[in-house]
Order: sequence, then structure tokens, then C-alpha cells
Amino acid sequence: MKVFDNVTKNSEPGEAEGRKTGPRHVAIIMDGNGRWAKSRGLPRTVGHRQGVEAVRRTVRAAIELSIPYLTIYSFSSENWSRPADEISDLMGLMKRFIRRDLAELHQEGVRIRIIGERDLVDPELLSLIDEAVEITRGNDKLNLIIAFNYGARTEIAKAARKLAEQVAEGLLDPSEITPETLGAALDTGELPDPDLLIRTSGEMRLSNFLLWQTAYTEFVFLDTFWPDFDKSTLEAAIAQYLGRERRFGGLTKRSSA
Repeated sequence: MKVFDNVTKNSEPGEAEGRKTGPRHVAIIMDGNGRWAKSRGLPRTVGHRQGVEAVRRTVRAAIELSIPYLTIYSFSSENWSRPADEISDLMGLMKRFIRRDLAELHQEGVRIRIIGERDLVDPELLSLIDEAVEITRGNDKLNLIIAFNYGARTEIAKAARKLAEQVAEGLLDPSEITPETLGAALDTGELPDPDLLIRTSGEMRLSNFLLWQTAYTEFVFLDTFWPDFDKSTLEAAIAQYLGRERRFGGLTKRSSA
């Protein structure tokens, strides 16, 4: 399968610098567009359009809060099972987002990265995506990673297949396959793992999103529907994150005393 392969090294992978500095990498499962619309007696398409507005607010907020990495789950590989007219609308929204926002994102120093599969994606949209990636490649204020036509199980299987091919070619010994080498073979191989993952709309599951990368990520689940998400909502989620102590399998100073 063809994949989006534009993720290249921008800075050293790692964890957040600490509680006081906030998360280095925030990942968001943007959920609840349809329910937001239904609660107002509106078509689902209106919910998706308002969801795009929430993306714009969140990108601005991430810049203002000096968050270096923001990953958003915009379209999963499972979303192809939705009605054809809804898929068409979602693809159209992605095109309009790039056409309308690319110049401003570039001016603001946003680097656009895409993770996911290229298969089944409209060639016109692929061209726009490639253009956005290339134009913003040199920016470093915010890395905006868009998970598009993405599924974590496919990503992990693809990484395992890549390593297996290297073994078959004599380039890699099986004993050299470690969590580090497999992680490096993922779409996000040279990006830091998320410190904080937020899911909106009250659902409490990962839905095949960054399964490997979130092994030690802090999760915050919000009842807020995605179209209502804004800077204050992001700040509230970060406040929860700041109130936690990440141990990465170790002991706290308190419990080891």
C-alpha cells in the first residue's frame, strides 16, 4: 500500500519536559460532530463543518500555548464504511481546509505532516496534501500532524512487514528487532510520542488511533462535542494533565520514600 511518507526528523523524540512546562505533544480524537448536529436538529454535514472551525481554533490555541506537536485524527481507515455522501462531504471539507488555510498556516510557521495510507484517496486531494506538506516543510513553530485515512493496526503491521523484509534481505538480524526499531518503522517514527491524548464527546476508547505511541500517554476524556472545543477546553485538559505524575512504570518519590 502507498503511504504518506513525509514525516521526517524535526527534533529529538522524547517525553514532556515536566509538569510545569505542559505537554510537548497533544493528540486529539475529534469526536461528536454528528451528535452535536443532531442535538440541534441539524444535518450531520453542519456538524462536520463546525468541526473544521474547531480545528482552526485548536491550531491557533496550540500556537498560543507553545505546544510543539499537535496530532488530530481527521479520518480513520474505518470511516470508509460511512455513507458515500458523508464521505464525499468529509473529503470536500479537507480540500477546502487546505485551500483556505494553507497560506495562513504557512505564515504562522505551522508545518503540516500527514500520517496514514494514500490508497483510495482522491488524486486531487492527494495533490493538495502533497503541496501543503512541501510548502510548509521548513516551518518549526507547530508540527500539525493530520492522521488521515489512518489506522494504527495497519500502521503496526506495515512496520512489522518492513522489518521482516529487511531481515529477508539480510539487512537486519531478527535479534536486532526491538521496541525501538519497530517504533522507528512507524509513520511517526521520528516524532515524540504524545504526552496527552484528548477525546471529546464522552467516548472512552482509542478507536485504532496511535495504539503503539500512547503506551504511556495521559488520557483525558471530555463530554464536550468536538464542534464546541476551544482554547479554554484545551487548557482545561492540560490542567488535568498537569495534575498527574507520570511514572513510566517506575515509582513516585512519595511511594519510594
